[in-house]
Amino acid sequence: MSTDKIKGLYCVIDSAWVELSVAGHWAKKLVEAGVETIQLRAKDEGSRAVLEAACGVRAATKGKALFIVNDRLDIALLCGADGVHLGQDDIPLTEARRLMPSAIIGVSTHNLEEAREAETLGADYISYGPIFQTKTKKDADIPKGLEGLRALAPCVGIPIVAIGGITIDSAVPVLEAGATSVAVISDILLAEDIGGRALEIISRIRRKGA
Repeated sequence: MSTDKIKGLYCVIDSAWVELSVAGHWAKKLVEAGVETIQLRAKDEGSRAVLEAACGVRAATKGKALFIVNDRLDIALLCGADGVHLGQDDIPLTEARRLMPSAIIGVSTHNLEEAREAETLGADYISYGPIFQTKTKKDADIPKGLEGLRALAPCVGIPIVAIGGITIDSAVPVLEAGATSVAVISDILLAEDIGGRALEIISRIRRKGA
């Protein structure tokens, strides 16, 4: 499956910030705003609730945007997601590829060694971060900053989704530092109008040609 849509804004609907019951509704708003990739992340929720939310997001994104499920390969398979995003401690990429041969598989990375390993093993894209201080992950690594991203980007041949503390004001500079896409979480999910916030980020990216 093509990763052409993994560019610009990559939205993450995270159950740490929003109720899973509204995930499908919020995904619809994000798609209407022009978001082309949406990930559902639900770290501490029951499987049934996550599956229901995933099916709602799949309905909102089908034929319009890529839908990636964080961690849960089983949920990705059951709801017909376009792909799965794996952490360093999740199931091996090679096993995920065996079960989802045509899916988009992303891998979280925090340094050049992890990034190169993910690419060698066949990841379709990587996430890299945290770029800035983040409230989303309590156990996040030390921020890499724009300099860390600039150093890594030329060494990786697959799309790079920068993540961690990225906001409407930092999205363009992060893309200019070498990221293919920017994952924005709390800056959108906590906005009064999530669709409007996403649209403004997309507009800024397009105006800058980033």
